[in-house]
Amino acid sequence: MHPRFLPTVLLSALACGCTTTQTSNTARTATEQLLISNAVDRALDKVDFQAFSGRNVYLEEKYIDCVDKNYVIASLRHRLLTAGATLVPAADTAQVVVEARSGGVGTSSSESFLGTPEIALPGMLTIPEVRFVTRTRQEGAAKIGLVAYDATTKQVLGPGGQSLAQSDNNLWYAAGIGPVRSGSLITSRSPAPNSQKNYRRPNFPPRCPSRPARPRLKRRSRKCLSGN
Repeated sequence: MHPRFLPTVLLSALACGCTTTQTSNTARTATEQLLISNAVDRALDKVDFQAFSGRNVYLEEKYIDCVDKNYVIASLRHRLLTAGATLVPAADTAQVVVEARSGGVGTSSSESFLGTPEIALPGMLTIPEVRFVTRTRQEGAAKIGLVAYDATTKQVLGPGGQSLAQSDNNLWYAAGIGPVRSGSLITSRSPAPNSQKNYRRPNFPPRCPSRPARPRLKRRSRKCLSGN
């Protein structure tokens, strides 16, 4: 190699580059929202909505005041519709009024570890904290109450009740290595067995109506005539 190329080669070997990627997060984490929605789904799974099959039902939602209120209302509407109820927009056109209320919808977290805590010795000496195994746990809880009454007589239909359910997400660290995830949130993310077999496709029209197709014109064959 020619000596005049030596400085260029050395500068190329010492040069380095870096790339900075800017990311942003939402105000609420996806884990928090999934914990709440999973707890709501579990709470409603304990309620039998088949009693409203074939009835005109008005869902009274003014007593639902919690985080993710729209998801709670939409989940109730979904359960009523799949049970065979007909949802009406006003109480005066309903046979049954269902009042829903939220008793508590939210999350909480805790942290625990296996190891030795920080110990302060006499003088200026301090034994630092040592963690062998650490677990960070976050829980979501939902308590939903329901009561139904006759829209005409205003008489209660059954005792009603409350449904409480929880969901959890655990993060495990061993000697600083991890996390290893566990909990009901991980289980709910995996597809249910035979989910495709149990799914019933709705009878939607095969395609949306559009302008009628233009009729195809028959192409006439041309005969070549040759004169004598």
